[in-house]
Amino acid sequence: MKISAIVTAATAITLLAVPAHAQVQERTIRWGHLNNTDHPVSFGVQKFAEILAAKSGGKLKVREFPASQLGNEMQMQSALRGGTQEMLSASTTSLASVVKEFGLLDFPFAVSTTAQAEALVAGPFGQAMIDVLPEKDLIGLGYWGLGFRNATNSSRSIARVEDFAGLKLRVIPNPVFLETFKALKANPVPMNFGELYTALENKTVDGQENPYTVILSNKFYEVQKYVSATNHAFTQNILLVSKKFWDKLSPEEQKMMREAVAETRDYQREQTRIQAEKALTELKAKGMIFNEIAPAEYARMQQATKAVAERFSVDFDQGKVKLFNGELERLRKAN
Repeated sequence: MKISAIVTAATAITLLAVPAHAQVQERTIRWGHLNNTDHPVSFGVQKFAEILAAKSGGKLKVREFPASQLGNEMQMQSALRGGTQEMLSASTTSLASVVKEFGLLDFPFAVSTTAQAEALVAGPFGQAMIDVLPEKDLIGLGYWGLGFRNATNSSRSIARVEDFAGLKLRVIPNPVFLETFKALKANPVPMNFGELYTALENKTVDGQENPYTVILSNKFYEVQKYVSATNHAFTQNILLVSKKFWDKLSPEEQKMMREAVAETRDYQREQTRIQAEKALTELKAKGMIFNEIAPAEYARMQQATKAVAERFSVDFDQGKVKLFNGELERLRKAN
């Protein structure tokens, strides 16, 4: 017993003495997303790759697959869960098909400032949502903000609730978004992002809604005339890792990845802010007609869609709903 104890202790000491870099293997992490390489999400991926390579002595490499090269978000989610893709930065909107309470983040007009949106996912609610992902074979490392979503179309400026009436607007295939635009009397059409440009060009749909950076990056200004600051929802991007891949990593590798996410967050958010301002300026320069929404009309839009949140809240986990609403109330008071 004494000899066994000595051997065990010696083994433990030996393991502790192994330098961190020896616990890191050569790995290539395939990271997919929907955006082009001139988008803040891609900037964030590139910064993450740079930081992770430095931390791992070049052993942990990120190979970026932008612009839906690995499929749409639903397909990439399946690939992560099956272990055939390592990472994905996806909208929480699409993740609602896996954990429906992510749909709370899509509630119309829930937040009114970027600071509120970022604080919401940085706090207890955001962490509670990440905590449920492992049971779905996913690991959440954090959130990046994509910014407020705004409507574009080829027919008219949207300045009042009535201006939505009858417009065929492409929306993410998500029940909350569908019901939001039905409440505004538009005709929402669920459609995968990769099909959108052609649908706009062919007039299959009149318009769509996305952050300014997405509108610019995907050249929607070529097939859309009007862009309106509806700010109806703030899109969060969640950083996902395949649990099957994550479980193969050493504690040191996992630590490096978490640190790389943390060190990338502020840079990516700043890029999102900068690029959103730049994108709107460029959209106007390319001929799009832009309009703000008057506060009174914005309040009318909020009122018109209020029942959407109430209706969906009934079907969600009530603990998550209570946490979400409590955080919103706290943030609004602080603001």
